[in-house]
Amino acid sequence: MDGTNKNEVIVLGTIHSGHFEHKSYSLRVLREIVRTIYPDLVFAEIPPDRLPKALEEWKQNKFISESRVSQFPEYSEVIIPLLGKLKFEIIPTSAWTEQMSTAREAKLDEIYQDPGRAADVRAYQHAVQESNAIFKTVEDEYDPIWIDSERYDQAVDIQMTAFEKSFGKDLGIGGWEAINRAHYAFMEKALDEYAYQGKRILITFGAGHKGWLRRALRKRNDIILKDLTEVI
Repeated sequence: MDGTNKNEVIVLGTIHSGHFEHKSYSLRVLREIVRTIYPDLVFAEIPPDRLPKALEEWKQNKFISESRVSQFPEYSEVIIPLLGKLKFEIIPTSAWTEQMSTAREAKLDEIYQDPGRAADVRAYQHAVQESNAIFKTVEDEYDPIWIDSERYDQAVDIQMTAFEKSFGKDLGIGGWEAINRAHYAFMEKALDEYAYQGKRILITFGAGHKGWLRRALRKRNDIILKDLTEVI
């Protein structure tokens, strides 16, 4: 490999149901961003076992009821409907499972009700307040350009670093570091498979994951990592 045909990678933070609620980052805005990026591949926050049903539902009925996909309108309303027009491929890269989510919520409830863990809970809550204080300094915290920024990632990191420190060991595979590593393992496999093919790869994940993913991606020398402002 001479390294002259590196893939371009863009990490686009999404806001899930917030796309219904916030005009500055509405589904229409998201749709235009994806159209402008015009990806060859989309790494999606969809578990591998959930994507086939969602695609078949869209093909048959132009409607998606698959629970994990339908709760993320960026996929049910934007990404999957754009498949036939932009001709990209969706690669599912979410390591989430329903069992993991259920266990995670139960463990967090247990921790919050345990007086012996009050210091851990307070530390995390303090970090949330510190993070929120940064968001409140922004004129529009749902502006996709702000969400794409390093400052946004730093604000999220304050909160999630504390979350991991307080609860990571308790949550096991549902911890913040563990689940991000598991998501990224899917991405690494796909990046290796498509290496040096000159493709434009769009990663669509909840915006909170964006900073973690970008840090991991910067360690690769076979891609060109692009900011959103460079491609729209």
